[in-house]
Amino acid sequence: MLSVNEIFYSIQGEGANTGTAATFIRLAGCNLRCPFCDTEHHSGVAMDEKTIIGQIEGHPGRWVVITGGEPTLQNLDNLIDGIHKIGKKVAIETNGTRPIPAGVDWVTVSPKAAFVANGKVLVKKADEVKLVFDGEHDICDYGIEASHYYLQPCDMGNQEQNMKIIGQCVAFILQDPKWRLSLQVHKVIHVK
Repeated sequence: MLSVNEIFYSIQGEGANTGTAATFIRLAGCNLRCPFCDTEHHSGVAMDEKTIIGQIEGHPGRWVVITGGEPTLQNLDNLIDGIHKIGKKVAIETNGTRPIPAGVDWVTVSPKAAFVANGKVLVKKADEVKLVFDGEHDICDYGIEASHYYLQPCDMGNQEQNMKIIGQCVAFILQDPKWRLSLQVHKVIHVK
C-alpha cells in the first residue's frame, strides 16, 4: 500500500520534458519542510499498486511521473514494475536525500540543501537537476552528474519579487551556460 495524495493527467510543466503529456502520481509525505513549498502532500489515501495502475493505464501519455512530497519515502518497487508492465515509462522527482529505486527511467533531483538543515543530497547521478532559486541562496549543482541543469525561479507569490528573481536567473545563466531556465509552465498556462 502507498499513501497517495492525488493522481492526475496533465503536461509536464518543468525541466527537459516540459510540454510532455504525463500521468502524475503525487505521494503523501516529505522528509523536508521547505519554506516555499507550494504542494499539498501531507494527507494521503492508502492505495494498492493495482488500484493506482488501474487509474493511470487509460491515459494515452507514455510517461508516469512519481512525485510528492518525497516519493522515495515509500516502497515503489511494485508500482514501478506495474507501470512498466502496462508499457509506460517512469520518471521520479526527488529532493535527492534518499536512494533512487531500481527501474526508474528518468530521475529529476531538486536539491533543497540550501533551504533546510536536513537536505543533504545523497544522489549523485540524475538525468536532470532542477534547482529552485529564491534570489538569495547560492546556485550549486551539489556534485550531481546530470545531462541537464535547470535553474527554476521560486514563485514567491509576489509578481515584482518573482520578476527580480527571474532576472537574476537569466543573468546567472548568461554567465554559466551549463544551466538553463525552467519556468513552471503549468502555472503560466493555468493547468494542473
